[in-house]
Amino acid sequence: MTTALLVIDAQESFRHRPFWSEADLPAYLATQNALIEGAATQGVPIVRILHRNGPNTADNPFSDARGHVRALAGLAEFDAAATFVKSRHSALVGTGLDVWLTERGIQRLIVSGIRTEQCCETTARHAADLGWQVDYVPTATLTFDMVQPDGRPLRAADIVARTCTVLAGRFARICSVAEALKAAP
Repeated sequence: MTTALLVIDAQESFRHRPFWSEADLPAYLATQNALIEGAATQGVPIVRILHRNGPNTADNPFSDARGHVRALAGLAEFDAAATFVKSRHSALVGTGLDVWLTERGIQRLIVSGIRTEQCCETTARHAADLGWQVDYVPTATLTFDMVQPDGRPLRAADIVARTCTVLAGRFARICSVAEALKAAP
């Protein structure tokens, strides 16, 4: 198998952030779970990546002390081929993921998870720069509305569209679950 699925930061920590919204969660979970289940059926290794940083205190949702650095409720259960914990935006910084992928001859990555424009996009860009082929499945990513520096709102759908625009043809192939799974050797 030369393809691996990355499930990035699909963890409970986000439920405890002020920007959390359930609005797009059902659609995200349905698509993310279809991708996980399809990859498992095809024997594609699924890599779980969790984000942990900041002080290890009970008020930090990204700390072990808080107990939320674990799979997001509603996420399909899967046997992870490997689990990596990161403290930076790219899953390839300081985790050993790059070594793990290289040792297994992985040439293509399917990127999914939380947040579309942050850790998922950063990992996709970094992976492409390091030579991996990247399939980015935007419907299997989740993000939230933001406020622009000038105070205007920026809808999650617009963030996803922007991410797809800047990644397409430069850093990743933007594709559906079916397209990503069809290309998985």
